[in-house]
Amino acid sequence: MNIKEIGKTILYFLILVVILFGLRHYVFTPVVVKGDSMDPTLVDGERVIALKNTEVKRFDIVTFPAPDDPGKNYIKRVIGLPGDTIEYKNDQLYINGKKVAEPYLDEFKKELTDDQPLTYDFNLKDLFGAEKVPAGELFVLGDNRRISKDSRIIGMIQEKNIMADVKFVFWPLDRFGTID
Repeated sequence: MNIKEIGKTILYFLILVVILFGLRHYVFTPVVVKGDSMDPTLVDGERVIALKNTEVKRFDIVTFPAPDDPGKNYIKRVIGLPGDTIEYKNDQLYINGKKVAEPYLDEFKKELTDDQPLTYDFNLKDLFGAEKVPAGELFVLGDNRRISKDSRIIGMIQEKNIMADVKFVFWPLDRFGTID
């Protein structure tokens, strides 16, 4: 190899590093799931890819800085968007007064054996004294509703604080794939 070829190889390598750094910094981020609050959708120790700068929609799984624990991040499911009324009655979600299915919880609910609901009754007015999710904020819940520290406890999440939208599991390999 001559000096010119070595220079080209180093240049290609540097360009690749810059591209990968840019993608990691601006497009996606790897996240490690910690805890059981998103069971069974995401389990402790899983590694996921979260996309940055995406439009957050209802039922997306998002990551954001923990408002009650600096240095930590939470992963939760978006249930309420700005302007929504949110209520749970008899383990059933109501958004803006309409019954809304949560098929991602069906299997988990079937496994419960204590005749207690997965999600206990609540509404926004009782929790926060407000009827609707305020502008610029989101109401989030963990899928494992009995143990999740979510908007019922930590309050609404500022939309601007959403770091990324979790879309893909890459580890362990038996769970490899997109998140429905």
